[in-house]
Amino acid sequence: MSNGDTLLVVAKQPVPGQTKTRLCPPLTPIQAADLYECFLLDTLDTMRRVQDVRRVIGYLPEDAESYFSRLAPDMGLVCQQGDSLGERLDNLISAALAGGSPRAVVMDSDSPTLPAAYVALAFERLNGADVVLGPTMDGGYYLIGMKLPQPHLLRKVKMSTAHVLADTLKLAKASGLAVSLLPTWYDVDTIADLQQLLGEVNGMTANGATHRWLLQTNWR
Repeated sequence: MSNGDTLLVVAKQPVPGQTKTRLCPPLTPIQAADLYECFLLDTLDTMRRVQDVRRVIGYLPEDAESYFSRLAPDMGLVCQQGDSLGERLDNLISAALAGGSPRAVVMDSDSPTLPAAYVALAFERLNGADVVLGPTMDGGYYLIGMKLPQPHLLRKVKMSTAHVLADTLKLAKASGLAVSLLPTWYDVDTIADLQQLLGEVNGMTANGATHRWLLQTNWR
């Protein structure tokens, strides 16, 4: 990775039956995979609206490089490394910082309507903070950024629980790290999340791949 701030996203190649399974039903496995691909497209567009950063996709599985190179030929690609999500996040951030980036931020690919301004704000907040976090409504976070590697914040916290954010904040406080919290947003993992997303679409002109899919696909 080269000098300059780095914005990363964690992403998986959509595969029916393996992608967004908690949305099935009402979605079919194929619809869930198609919807997640729309999430990816919108997330990549969000990344493109953040200025003066290097944009990198941290992808899975190992053989998905050709898929993502077609999806985003303008972005860097790196395969995620590690057995757990925490390990993979740490490896992505640590590699970016070791490569010369003064600030590295990694975001999820499950928040297709996340404002790009929130992502840009993450880099600004790192001017004065050691760590920046974007809280989600379910107790996790949609984004984490650092100026120096902090492996314990990622490897010692059990991911995919309702208290990921609280555990991370507690560990950061114990380590004497200054943390800045971004505005809260949501990711789309459950039917309730999908209904919230749909609420953003109703009464609006289709905006982005996800909105168009929800408006045009007979999934209910």
